Amino acid sequence: MTNTPAPINDEAVERLKSIPGTYDALMREMGKRIIGQKEIIRDLFLCLLAQGHCLMIGVPGLAKTLIVQSLGEILELEFHRIQFTPDLMPSDITGSEILEDSHDGKRTFRFVKGPVFTQLLLADEINRTPPKTQAALLEAMQERRVTVAGQTYNLASPFFVLATQNPVEQEGTYVLPEAQVDRFMFSLKVAYPSMEEEVEMLLRTTGGKPPALEKLLSGPDIIALQQAVRQIHVPKVVAEFAVSLVHATRPHDGASEVIKKYVRWGAGPRASQYLALAGKACAALDGRFNVAIEDIISVAPMVLRHRIITNFRAETEKMNSEKIISELVSGLRSR
Repeated sequence: MTNTPAPINDEAVERLKSIPGTYDALMREMGKRIIGQKEIIRDLFLCLLAQGHCLMIGVPGLAKTLIVQSLGEILELEFHRIQFTPDLMPSDITGSEILEDSHDGKRTFRFVKGPVFTQLLLADEINRTPPKTQAALLEAMQERRVTVAGQTYNLASPFFVLATQNPVEQEGTYVLPEAQVDRFMFSLKVAYPSMEEEVEMLLRTTGGKPPALEKLLSGPDIIALQQAVRQIHVPKVVAEFAVSLVHATRPHDGASEVIKKYVRWGAGPRASQYLALAGKACAALDGRFNVAIEDIISVAPMVLRHRIITNFRAETEKMNSEKIISELVSGLRSR
């Protein structure tokens, strides 16, 4: 069986050719509000193109929420924000049925939709609420639908979840369930700004009103771009590299010594799919119609860092998932 790529239709080709220019325009608009964080904005755009969801991790005050809010202004999408708190209930996210009187005097149940019924959802400080409430997003993120009282309701398309999370070492946080974490295509680490960036941030945010942002993409535009990105070809050798990388994260008889020594659980098959999809988005952003191994390597930390569960020994010896991924990539490239 050959891996001959299917031809990309003309409309998709034009869409793909527009992606680098659209990205440049988006960066210009985001730059009106956001100082620095260019890699984070790029990765959010990649995740959007790949139809994934994104988890942003960082201490409070690093503009995580502002980045998502600004992106919501640039994208012509319905936008909702959920502030996760310890007393938040699952029904506060998905919605609930209420009993009301009808015109004929009978009492009937009516479903009132929750904030998850949107196109761009900001789940702010998602680990400030218990796992039971966090899990209310599981079906929505994976199936693009919500089931309440035995009735299923479809969500709008596109549906893009951007969640912010405080470091789990902070007081008052809950560890996200592994099934929940696995629904996020990317896990991004938001770092402190540089000295120069922080000075510019101070001057800009203590002045007048924030500048307005121009709308760049509508819902149908985003769906068309996502469908075009899906048509980008993944050569068999690249697919084998992605699967080999994911397979290498799992402790088993043939695993490397670093995996046996430091890893409890490795990444599942969904990680291979996400590496390929993110690689397609990466190629599109670079103006290419084929995924290269370098694309897989560039997105590997974002896709795999939250899927490699390290053990206590790794914690005591300061071995984190990023170092493990780097060693695995080096090992595969040297073959």
